Amino acid sequence: MEFVVSDYNNENTCINSPECLSHFSPPKNLFDRIAINGFSVACFFSTVALTLIICAATFFRYVVKGDLYGYEEWVKILAFWLYFLGAAIGSYNRTHVSADLVNAYLPEGKIKEALAFLKNLVTVGVSLLFAWYGYEFFMFGFQGPLGTGIAIPKTTVWRISLWVGYLSVFIGLVFMAIYFTRDLIHSMRILFRRKER
Repeated sequence: MEFVVSDYNNENTCINSPECLSHFSPPKNLFDRIAINGFSVACFFSTVALTLIICAATFFRYVVKGDLYGYEEWVKILAFWLYFLGAAIGSYNRTHVSADLVNAYLPEGKIKEALAFLKNLVTVGVSLLFAWYGYEFFMFGFQGPLGTGIAIPKTTVWRISLWVGYLSVFIGLVFMAIYFTRDLIHSMRILFRRKER
């Protein structure tokens, strides 16, 4: 089995070797260990819960000929947590899908480094913008449309406050912005030839 893994500077091909696993090393500092391991556990349990809920809904619909009323509310909330925490893990590991033609076609040099820096700068800007929107989204669900805590939006069947799902958007985008900023600093050090530690 063959994997193609980006090591940020160029593309490497790994074939069932320990070197492939070194690209996904566990977090080293305490902040990353708590965040990434916590996100991984939350993603695992969200995946298990989603699988069980969807299997139960399918069983009720096609075998029992009944309805598991309101299951889609739980599915949406769990999916939000899975997607956005998974996106934060992806930004930590630098495994987000990208159409990075700069790495593929430009030779090593200042132009390639400058374009990588520009790409990371735009990515940080966009992720910070979306993190702000995620905060506004969360506060809308937490405080209600008037900002007074009255008429807090809830789901129809189970009456789950919508801020429970909106919080995942905010947390995921904040951590994505943090890890994209790390990549920006990395590319800035490469561009200005500072030693990477």
